[in-house]
Amino acid sequence: MKLILAGYGKMGHGIEELLRDREDVEILGIVHPGLFESPWDVPGKPDAIVDFSYPGNLENVLSRAEDAGAAAVLGTTGYARDQLRRIAQAAERIPVVHSSNYSLGVAVLRRAVSLVAPVLLANGFDAEIIETHHNQKADAPSGTAKALLNAIDPEENFERVYGRVGVPGARGHEIGIHAVRGGTVAGEHSVLFFGQDEQIELRHSAASRRIFAAGAVKALQFAVGRKPGLYSIDDVLGL
Repeated sequence: MKLILAGYGKMGHGIEELLRDREDVEILGIVHPGLFESPWDVPGKPDAIVDFSYPGNLENVLSRAEDAGAAAVLGTTGYARDQLRRIAQAAERIPVVHSSNYSLGVAVLRRAVSLVAPVLLANGFDAEIIETHHNQKADAPSGTAKALLNAIDPEENFERVYGRVGVPGARGHEIGIHAVRGGTVAGEHSVLFFGQDEQIELRHSAASRRIFAAGAVKALQFAVGRKPGLYSIDDVLGL
């Protein structure tokens, strides 16, 4: 399996660490300032491109993958709507795995939230999401928080309130999403449901980024050689 790794931050390093000693994997090149500037600069024909870089790199990643007939595993967050459409377009030609979080635990959390939320919201419960990440994270709220929000309210029947300030008054027909940044936190996500005299909290905490890197490697193995389509971490994990 020949691959290009786009992005050499903590996730890129973690993926490389898991793959470097495998005899069945060859990393053709790493796209990062000071290394290769673009996936197009990396020689050879890849079987896959794994991208944990930044949203502005998406077009180069997808066009290079399409040109090579390679799979694309996307873990970058913060894509705009037109970029999401571009991902769907690419998935008509190549296998694309796109997820904001490659943790098994988060995938199960999202599924659990999608099951309990309709029952609780129909019975007057309020819902809130709190996410916490390290102080170097660029985007807020996290892609995982957005995925959990979609699991709670896929039809967007509730107003989204991103933090509260001033005098917002009594709570309306809304879901609050709150981002906390500090230290070296790998990632924590809580979904809270508040009812009359009772509260339910569903929570996931990541002790290290290794769990995300391991999930990305699973996605890589899943995607290479698969027919074109847009796949999620649920597909990778058989959920």
